[in-house]
Amino acid sequence: MYRFSRAIYRELANEIIEDSQGHPYANHERVLRSCENAVERLATDRHYFARPSRSLFSDIRVYFPMSAQRRVLTVVERYLAFADEFLQSQPQSGFDIHGNPLQCRASTRKGTPCQRMPLPHNGYCPSHQHLAETEEMGRFADAA
Repeated sequence: MYRFSRAIYRELANEIIEDSQGHPYANHERVLRSCENAVERLATDRHYFARPSRSLFSDIRVYFPMSAQRRVLTVVERYLAFADEFLQSQPQSGFDIHGNPLQCRASTRKGTPCQRMPLPHNGYCPSHQHLAETEEMGRFADAA
């Protein structure tokens, strides 16, 4: 997954402004870490990461001059779309990108995480599908 974050960084590295306190590569490191964190979260927590491009752009935009802001947004959107497409194309084997077993996003009545295998389209097991329907209804209410 780091190929996507590194590609974002490589394409934008020439336009990163220098740190005001004289540390030559501090802003470069901050941009790279932000890119890596966004791609990592996209891979591991997609259901709770609604707008990854907006989030990453908000994190890194302060490290670029105003004249480069449009290009930064375009690059971020393009590469995160590639990363999302890559993740969607991966087979659902019951394990996440790091090899950890997938688990339902819900909790049991006792408060422990549900241990059942989730369905790929929403992250809930068959017993907790009603929670996915509740989320969708909440989204529609927010949009209205």
